[in-house]
Amino acid sequence: MFVVILKATIGDLGQEYTEALEQMKRLAFEEYGCLEFTAMMDGNKRMALSYWESEEQIRNWKQNCEHLKTQDQAQKTWYKSYSVQVAEITREYSFST
Repeated sequence: MFVVILKATIGDLGQEYTEALEQMKRLAFEEYGCLEFTAMMDGNKRMALSYWESEEQIRNWKQNCEHLKTQDQAQKTWYKSYSVQVAEITREYSFST
């Protein structure tokens, strides 16, 4: 399993951002096999984690034309800066009551 970690310093977020995010999540799950998506905000910092079975799914998702347009909009408006990391999960631990 793989995780894509997006870390961003946010700029001007509005309703358009929220709508685009929901559309991108839907597309990632329905067409590219995303397993899980979690996002959090802390002040002007945003972190999003998405989980995938393969690097091929991640590469295909990154090249989707709608996703590319959304990335362009993010660079122009929504994010002041961002970084993306792709990592393979080799071990997992959990606890539940």
